Amino acid sequence: MSNIEKDKRTVRLMIGLYCRHKLHQKKMPEEYRQLAEYACLRLSHCPWGEEKPACKNCPHHCYTPRMREQIRMIMKWAGPRMIFYAPWATLRHLSFLLYRIMKADMLNFIAVSS
Repeated sequence: MSNIEKDKRTVRLMIGLYCRHKLHQKKMPEEYRQLAEYACLRLSHCPWGEEKPACKNCPHHCYTPRMREQIRMIMKWAGPRMIFYAPWATLRHLSFLLYRIMKADMLNFIAVSS
């Protein structure tokens, strides 16, 4: 599975958790379904491709301000709670983030050493 697909799965999971546990909705409301589709579309068209940074650290923000604020609110709520509602997904996501950080540090070290 590609990095983009993993990010899509994570964002859908976070939106689903937010709707189910914060909004107490059994089905995802249309507004949040559209947000999930929008986020996945943005990920699919990311100019950085497989080497993309975390969206909050990206120099080019491709979300509209309204959508960006909405996804930020959801991630702020869902992120800390993922360990309780989706522990395996949390571990997978954190290990993937750690891998990205280590890879970036190694590339910076090589660039500075050269």
